[in-house]
Amino acid sequence: MKGILHPQWDAPARVRSLMTTRESGDMAKDAARVALRRSLPADPAWLRQVHGTAVLDLDSSVDDVTADAAITRSGKRVCVVQVADCMPVLLADRSGTVVGAAHAGWRGLAAGVLEATLAAMRVPGEQILAWLGPAIGPSVYEVGDEVRAAFLARDEAASQAFSPTRPGHWLLDLYQVARQRLHAEGITSIHGGDLCTYSDRKRFYSYRRDGPTGRMAALIWLA
Repeated sequence: MKGILHPQWDAPARVRSLMTTRESGDMAKDAARVALRRSLPADPAWLRQVHGTAVLDLDSSVDDVTADAAITRSGKRVCVVQVADCMPVLLADRSGTVVGAAHAGWRGLAAGVLEATLAAMRVPGEQILAWLGPAIGPSVYEVGDEVRAAFLARDEAASQAFSPTRPGHWLLDLYQVARQRLHAEGITSIHGGDLCTYSDRKRFYSYRRDGPTGRMAALIWLA
């Protein structure tokens, strides 16, 4: 499949992961999903994402796929999240026994989707590796006072991720907030977090830039 990004991180050999790009096609559409499936060991567990904190355990019986993260300990499951400016976060333990994927836009990140995913994985933070996939970057992601207030209500240290622009508005560094949250959970091996979906029109979809647009997918599974 064209346009695939392979996360550069020190995950164990059993952990497999990839990220689609604009060149791979719109992952909200069946044609692109069918093409993607050829690169995977099983059908991905597509979620009904709502910018929340619910985590789906793919090893349990699944009736409702409304969630913004998924985990698995099985080699027969593929975790996936869709994004187009929100940050995809892939997680794995150093032993290669559990993996997870989280959809971390500002709402989910502020509400604790990363913490919820880590809790579901049930592994000490120091044993977890994280990869921060392409998201809207800190030089272009302008938000209002209400967004800053939502983050500071949970952790005042998040103020370091905001830079003032015009009155009542701020540039937000989603990557920095994610790193803060992961560090607070004991995670030190954090990779990625250096791409901007908004600025790279050729490679990435961006809702902030284009309005209604396609979706990219970040996937992780155990071989």
